Amino acid sequence: MSADSRRVALIGLGEVGRVFVEDLRTLGVSDLTAWDTAFVDPDSPASRNARELGVATASSSVDAVAGAGLVVSAVTASQSVLAARAAAEGIEQGAFLFDLNSSSPGHKQAARDAIEAAGGRYVEAALMSPIGPRRLASPFLLGGAHSTAFLGVASTYGMAGATALGGEVGRAAATKLCRSVIVKGLESLLTESLLAARTLGVERDVLDSLPNILPPADWEAVAGYFMSRSVQHGRRRAEEMEEAAVTVAEAGVEPWMARATVERQRWASRFGSVLPQESAMDLVDAVLAAAREAEQADSPAGPGTRGTS
Repeated sequence: MSADSRRVALIGLGEVGRVFVEDLRTLGVSDLTAWDTAFVDPDSPASRNARELGVATASSSVDAVAGAGLVVSAVTASQSVLAARAAAEGIEQGAFLFDLNSSSPGHKQAARDAIEAAGGRYVEAALMSPIGPRRLASPFLLGGAHSTAFLGVASTYGMAGATALGGEVGRAAATKLCRSVIVKGLESLLTESLLAARTLGVERDVLDSLPNILPPADWEAVAGYFMSRSVQHGRRRAEEMEEAAVTVAEAGVEPWMARATVERQRWASRFGSVLPQESAMDLVDAVLAAAREAEQADSPAGPGTRGTS
């Protein structure tokens, strides 16, 4: 079977995979199929997305990629190489594998090796903003030998914000993950600061002091948004920051901040059930209450807001 440029396979049907399905259909791309290891659980977000979208589900990664001209890999960072190797078993000659996973340069290169050994064209991609506001028109950095060729067809798939870096696979990943040290680190810093400040009754003083050294902003709203992202997506963010730590270490820098961010993001992910909340302080209060309840249920080892369970 030859690759069909109008057939798209989604490996991973989480938040990003759902956006791809919705936006591609708007563009008239109707030949879509998806595979996600979470399909075995009918209550998983991936299974719910498949039902709500009415997208065709494959029985395996090999089944999903058969005949597809574009394969979008949007799995968790820790699974990126395994996903590429599984897709390589069925990928068509000349088909693009668009690797959107937040994995390290070394892992991107391992994924490339698997795909290109099977005759596919590997394109590393780094999403440089939340996907929600601009969806497929978000800024994507593309890397690798086939990035320029993919850029030539990117508009067909609605990727108006894509930029091709070319060169060796890993540059886009390095850009993304070094940025993540700042972005996910700031999420973690604001979360930790406000949990402590609220408990000590100084949250307003802390927030009001931030414009003294940072750009003027509604810092309570910013903090609430960042904290909600950690609470909602902390597990995925922790995996991304593990990849960031690997990337920083590969550069010869000790990744102290990245490792600490892994722990705070993983901790925050325990409290997704408190969402949504009306305000930033409501969210802080809800997380504090949930953390104390979890602490009592887990062990007397110490407050959850002090540890990284």
